[in-house]
Formats: sequence, structure tokens, C-alpha cells
Amino acid sequence: QVQLVESGGGLVQIGGSLRLSCAASGLPFSSLSMGWFRQAPGKEREFVAGFSRSGGDTYYADSVKGRFTISRDNAENTIYLQMNSLKPEDMAVYYCAARLGNRVTALTGMDYWGKGTLVTVSS
Repeated sequence: QVQLVESGGGLVQIGGSLRLSCAASGLPFSSLSMGWFRQAPGKEREFVAGFSRSGGDTYYADSVKGRFTISRDNAENTIYLQMNSLKPEDMAVYYCAARLGNRVTALTGMDYWGKGTLVTVSS
């Protein structure tokens, strides 16, 4: 069974930065396509950023392009989400998710989910 554990959430000011981490275990890291999603209060969960299974390709939601960067450390079985220039609309619970398919570009088809980490953006 795959386990995904997020960390790094917290309180940050508008315009600030935060880095989220997600550690995966239970299956070979190379067999998983992984990504980040978020859910703001009263809104549906949405795709933020993702990898192809090889990690060679990355995908971003338009709302975060140029501000967020997804990266990975294969030796540590961990992916990261560097979030810069944070805005109030970025405030949400951020989830790490994984699938056995080829890439993560949308909400559908995800096989495994973490429990989430809260990001609060304040003025």
C-alpha cells in the first residue's frame, strides 16, 4: 500500500514563499506518477502541478505557472512544491497524490492520496 506524507504547510504572508514536501513509500518511486493538488474552503479540489512517471516532464495549472515549481528527489522518494509569490487565492489544503499511470495532469485517475497540509496566506 502506498503511503504519502505531506509536510511544510503553514502560515505565510502575501508575496512570501513556502516549500511543501511529500514522502512516498510502499511502491518503487519509479512506478508512480506524482503531483500536487489543492482544495480551498468551499471549492472543489484542483490540480496544481504534476510529473510524468519518469519525472522528465512537468505540468502546471495556469494559475500557478511561473510561481510554483515541482521537483523531486528520487533517492529520498520525495517530491516538492516550491511556492513563491503566494497570493490569498493560494490558501488551501495541499494534497500530494500518485497514480500508476504515465503522468499527472488532472484530478481524475489518481490512485493514492496523502492527508494534506494546510497553507494559509495572510496579509
